[in-house]
This record gives sequence, C-alpha cells and structure tokens, in this order.
Amino acid sequence: MKKEDCLFCKIVEGIIPSSKIYEDDDVLAFLDISQTTKGHALVIPKKHFDNFLSVDKETMHKVMDVAQRIGQADIAVLGAKGVNILTNVNKEAGQSIYHFHVHVIPRYLEKEGFQITMKENDAKDLNLPAIAELVKKAL
Repeated sequence: MKKEDCLFCKIVEGIIPSSKIYEDDDVLAFLDISQTTKGHALVIPKKHFDNFLSVDKETMHKVMDVAQRIGQADIAVLGAKGVNILTNVNKEAGQSIYHFHVHVIPRYLEKEGFQITMKENDAKDLNLPAIAELVKKAL
C-alpha cells in the first residue's frame, strides 16, 4: 500500500531523490534533508503505514534494527557521543509526515541546537495507580 501524496512513498519509488544510507527489501534509510545534527537519518518502511501505532510488529522490528545499526555507525564513524532515537505520532507529538519513520539523531555535544527535555510534573494531583490500571487493561 502506498499513498499517492506521501513524500516518503515518493522517496521509496525514486520519484524524489534522497541520500540513501541503507536499503533492503523492506526498509530504507536516508539522511534527513534538514540535518538537525550531522548524520541525522530517517529510517522508514517501504510499505506505507501512517505512524508507529499503525505499523505491524514485524516491520517495526526491522525498522528499529536498522535504526540501532545506524546509531552504532554514527558513534563509530562520525564521532557522535550519543544518539537520539525517536518517532512522533500525530500532530500533537510533532509528526509532520504521515508515513512511519524513526529519526536517528547523532549527538556530539551535551547542549547543541537540538534538545529533548522532560519536564517533571508534580504527580500528587494524579492518581497514578488508576492511570496504570487503565493502561494495563488496554494492553
């Protein structure tokens, strides 16, 4: 399945060029045109899935395997000191292209232009056991 208007499907088909770093029958990885840091890569399944929550487990595992290998290569050959591996689901989480993809972002300095921060909230007003039970039941 592909979506006619999907940018990443067009990259898979070769309609839009990319700087490929990995390709097999199921997965394609290429450098992000925006390069958050040197070597920032996107890993995508060749088959279209809207996001991480809609991809089948076998394909997700293949994509994550390639993401791990790219992260290892970033540290080995680009001199990265760390790597962020992330994916966004839906607009509220920052997804802008609705084709499942994983960002592999090499990190060279502790504080460079890109940061992910986790704001600590006071959980006293939340009923954590009740939230945990709701999620556990849904699994």
